[in-house]
Amino acid sequence: MEPVKILFVNSEIFPYLPETGMSRIGRFLPQGIQERHREIRAFMPRYGCINERKNQLHEVIRLSGMNIIVGSSDHPLVIKVASISSARIQVYFIDNEDFFRRRSPFRDEDGKFYEDNGERAIFFARGVLETVKKLRWAPDVIHCQGWITQILPVYLKKAYSGDPIFSHSKVVLSLGDDIPSESFSPSFKDSVLMSGITAADVPFSDKVDGTELARISARYSDGVILSAESIPAALRSELDSLGIPVLPFDAASMEDGSYIDRYNDFYDIVLK
Repeated sequence: MEPVKILFVNSEIFPYLPETGMSRIGRFLPQGIQERHREIRAFMPRYGCINERKNQLHEVIRLSGMNIIVGSSDHPLVIKVASISSARIQVYFIDNEDFFRRRSPFRDEDGKFYEDNGERAIFFARGVLETVKKLRWAPDVIHCQGWITQILPVYLKKAYSGDPIFSHSKVVLSLGDDIPSESFSPSFKDSVLMSGITAADVPFSDKVDGTELARISARYSDGVILSAESIPAALRSELDSLGIPVLPFDAASMEDGSYIDRYNDFYDIVLK
């Protein structure tokens, strides 16, 4: 019997970004799931603050080279890879000079939320899906962690639903404490649209903020993990109405590492 394949789509992975609760999960969860005899792949953006020489990133030419249209602009997709040798895992990085060469991941030096963060999320999600297609690696579960991953479930279930690579993929969405309070650019709701996705599929308001993005993402997910205690009330109400499995936040399991077994069991619940 083939092992279950889990695709981790992360906003943060330690040691490529500073150690936080989210980057620690990005680092240790894939390792733990692999040690439980599952096959894994891990992706994150190649932010400008990541030192390529120190972390030994190199471009994968056979995976790079295509362009992704976001709104009315073409953006080249560059794929890089690095290894965390102690964990025996590879990390794939989605790179693009327009979107991911800034020194800070999501805010400028004055703390202002980048105006094109929504478009960056679109590019990242589509870049991951296109790269997985090129790898010809069909994931059973796609686990999205971090707000920048949250448009991916929409693309998977609408624009990529007919692709045989993803025909059986289930989506698990982690909701944490990184949900932006700011609104994305006015062009975001139109930039999301592509072949297979209409405005009716993503009923965004004129001012889409992080909570609204998370609510739409949850509608296209097969299970939700709460990775923080503080979740907006509107989002909790949305989850209650969806009738999908929800794994509650458990601070003790995050402290002692037993969350890995909880998450592993949750994947099986979603796959039933």
